[in-house]
Amino acid sequence: MNIAKYFWDLNENALKGTKKILNSPEHPKFAVRMVTLLSRCEQPKEVFTLLSKKRFIESWPRARAYWLKIEKKSDFRDWWQTIYEQILQGYQKKERRPQGKPPALFSKVGKMIKDERLKKALSQRDLAMRIGMKQPDISSIEEGKKNITLETLARISRALEIKRIAIDV
Repeated sequence: MNIAKYFWDLNENALKGTKKILNSPEHPKFAVRMVTLLSRCEQPKEVFTLLSKKRFIESWPRARAYWLKIEKKSDFRDWWQTIYEQILQGYQKKERRPQGKPPALFSKVGKMIKDERLKKALSQRDLAMRIGMKQPDISSIEEGKKNITLETLARISRALEIKRIAIDV
């Protein structure tokens, strides 16, 4: 991207320095340059060719604070705040998403519960009603996808008349 498109008021040397500044959030002029860029750019894709989304997330609070000092009301700042929140929300969802297979212990407990439920000829719905849960929760437990409390395990065990839980880990 041509950085001069957004920093038309800078000379050639200052433009070269601006690229370095935008790659150094600790630089004293970083917030100034970032606010200039954001206030002149309507295309987030272009901004993210100069600044990674991660760096944007990390540095936005500082840039926003500077922007608030120089301009009390700014629709453009509010727009970038919305973009910041959307990107941050996307990162948080990725962090919460479980990766890979469920832990072995969860799978083993789930299988034991399912085996006992089937021995008693109960449906997942029947078991859920007996212990005050919803059927999809029972399904998740049996698949090993749900981490349950000891209290929930005790309620399930009572409903299925499980006296002893022995699982090799």
